[in-house]
Amino acid sequence: MFKIRIYITYFLVFCASVLYAKNDSIKKDFFKLGGAVRFNAVMENYESSNNNLDTYVRMDTWLLSVEAHQKGFDLSFQYRFYPEFKTHFLHHASIGYQIDNNWYAKLGVFQKPFGIGDFASHSWWFQVPYYLGWEDTYNTGIGFFYIRHKLRVEAAYFRQAAPRGSVPSNADDNSVGNGRYSYAIVPTYGYSNGEKVDAYIRELDQFNGRIRYQILPEVELGLSAEMGSIYNETLNKRNWGFSWAAHTLINYNRWNFKGEVIGYNYNAQSDNNQRLDIVQMGAYGSSYDVAAKGMIYVAGISYSIPVNRRLISSIQPYIDYSVVHKRKAGFHDTQQFVPGMLIASGPIYTYVDYALGKNHPWLTSDFGEGLGKGTADARWNSRLNINIGYYF
Repeated sequence: MFKIRIYITYFLVFCASVLYAKNDSIKKDFFKLGGAVRFNAVMENYESSNNNLDTYVRMDTWLLSVEAHQKGFDLSFQYRFYPEFKTHFLHHASIGYQIDNNWYAKLGVFQKPFGIGDFASHSWWFQVPYYLGWEDTYNTGIGFFYIRHKLRVEAAYFRQAAPRGSVPSNADDNSVGNGRYSYAIVPTYGYSNGEKVDAYIRELDQFNGRIRYQILPEVELGLSAEMGSIYNETLNKRNWGFSWAAHTLINYNRWNFKGEVIGYNYNAQSDNNQRLDIVQMGAYGSSYDVAAKGMIYVAGISYSIPVNRRLISSIQPYIDYSVVHKRKAGFHDTQQFVPGMLIASGPIYTYVDYALGKNHPWLTSDFGEGLGKGTADARWNSRLNINIGYYF
């Protein structure tokens, strides 16, 4: 009953704010339908690469989105289809309201305020935090956002992860759902002291807060915190975990720098009440092992070059690097290094990335391996990835 009262209380606060707060801003009603179609050209160099088969072109995704404003209320919605993974799902869907000149409220599935917003990365690949649920992550709940001069304060309560999407009937799915955009803990199994154990767990009731301050016109500093529980349905018991992040954003002339440190703890227990060292997280139709506790370090830099020619508007070269240091003896770090460039050509955006990874779940012949225990002799794998997208 306690969790129900929390959810109802936040919903009532949201409704009361919308009904009674004064809104001095004036915004015209509009409705905009958009979307994108994206393709990947790939050349892989993994442990078991076959030169004849590991160079290919495939559709990445196609998506539809809606942005609208009517009688003071905002709507933001996006749905994505991924043919390669045979899955489709909601990316986000939220209703927003500008309470007054400083306060904004949002209800639905939206990006959780944690770490660098909106992205900690420059490349199409994201940075490593994305693959653990710490970058561009969408959950279901309610949020309040305060902006005044140089200060931004954001707070949100999420009841659960984003809704599950659709996967093939023969896929390894579960009650939470592996078909999704954002990585979330899924109920299946885990590892405790090297032993594989059942773990019917999920994320439930999460509180996020983020403070961002513009200390200079070019420099932002930020602190984030998350208190969330991992609920075990078999035990009918939850464990609370605390995670944090500190970040900086620097924009100087055409340069952009993003730096971040994250300390995370998915405090979870197995069905037989053992502390888990490894949990399962799922997205895009499948799940993989993730170390339950660790530190993440992120750095990325880019430089924007205006071109303003007929076929090319601008070029942005960049370098992104991130590493996961797993806080468990015998576990091995995950690393990702991505030099590349973004080429803008009107409605067409092309990411040219040379992604390198060590103990990386996506940059390997054994998909999903690496973010759990990892191996000491893991090699640096590489993938030349050219993502071409038409946005409308």
